[in-house]
Amino acid sequence: MHRLGYVLPHGFQVMALGTQAVFEFANLVAGAPFYTVANYSSTGGEVRSSLGLAVQTRVLTARSNADTWMVAGVIDPLATPFPPGLLRVLGKCSARARRTAGLCTGAFLLAQAGLLDGRRATTHWAFAEALQQRHPRTQVEPDRIFIADGPVWTSAGMTAEFDLA
Repeated sequence: MHRLGYVLPHGFQVMALGTQAVFEFANLVAGAPFYTVANYSSTGGEVRSSLGLAVQTRVLTARSNADTWMVAGVIDPLATPFPPGLLRVLGKCSARARRTAGLCTGAFLLAQAGLLDGRRATTHWAFAEALQQRHPRTQVEPDRIFIADGPVWTSAGMTAEFDLA
């Protein structure tokens, strides 16, 4: 059983939830529940997307476990503050996981958590330059659909999330 943990910041882009269908279909094809999916946030409980969709989440703690963490992006990562506690906890959880993936602008959350230091990464083309300027220890490659740099993966625009999944 492969455990997927989706980290949903307040105001997350609802497209990130669509990637869960990839794993749902994989379970269907396998004829068994190979993947389990759980949604997490810094506060637990109800978290709203940028569209206003309410999603129930578990609180992300330093003891939360997943084989893969999928970190959702937000509409404007330059105007969205990520709670420092979330960044610290994500770093601890990521260290125990097989991989951690930033979906679209979720790369900003990974970068702020220090997970992209010394790594190659991509994000939505409209924010690639800002990601590079704000996080110079990250090698941003804006022309890539997704990048797997060791245990840290990132995807470009929203539909590229499905390629990454």
